[in-house]
Amino acid sequence: MARRTAGGRSTTTVRGARRPELRLPALQPYEDGGLEPDGDYDALEFRETDLAGQDGAGARFMDCALRGCALDEASLPRARLLDSVLTGVRGVGTDLAEATLRDVELLDARLGGTQLHGAVLERVLIRGGKIDYLNLRRARLKDVVFEGCVLVEPDFGGARLERVEFVDCALKEADLSAATLTDVDLRGAAPLELARGVDRLSGAVVSPAQLLDLAPVLAAELGVRVVAE
Repeated sequence: MARRTAGGRSTTTVRGARRPELRLPALQPYEDGGLEPDGDYDALEFRETDLAGQDGAGARFMDCALRGCALDEASLPRARLLDSVLTGVRGVGTDLAEATLRDVELLDARLGGTQLHGAVLERVLIRGGKIDYLNLRRARLKDVVFEGCVLVEPDFGGARLERVEFVDCALKEADLSAATLTDVDLRGAAPLELARGVDRLSGAVVSPAQLLDLAPVLAAELGVRVVAE
């Protein structure tokens, strides 16, 4: 967004993301044997529950806490996670394609190959931990904060990002191909590494130092040859 100062100069501002405000009710321990497709889970605490390989397609989690749970190969496409917190979850190949995450905190996660393509994330905080090969292709992210985490080769191809912040976050070899960015604040990403999609940075804010680091990628995208004298 551009605005005019008193002296007529144009400055650029970026709207900050709204963070989730969670107030979980008293929770009951989850004691059932496994998840069910289209199941309803309200005000439950999943503590160190092994959900590996479980089928919870289309399930709804409302006011829930998942703490230290294993999510390897868990099948949760089109699931809805609402007003919930996930702390210390871990797993490879978790399927959350076309899921909805609204007012969710994901804290200190260790995940790899998580499928969130076509998903909707709104008022989501992802803080701490490390996520490898996160698939967010064609996802919609609004009011999402990545804070103090490491993202290795995240795929934002074709995604729509609005009011998304990266705060003290490592962003390594990210793919922004065909993505649309609006009020995306990348200044807190260190390092900021783009494998593809540097041409999609319109709508994002970077620091002067980051711009220098991106100069070789930008030059290659524009077809500019840089030759030392």
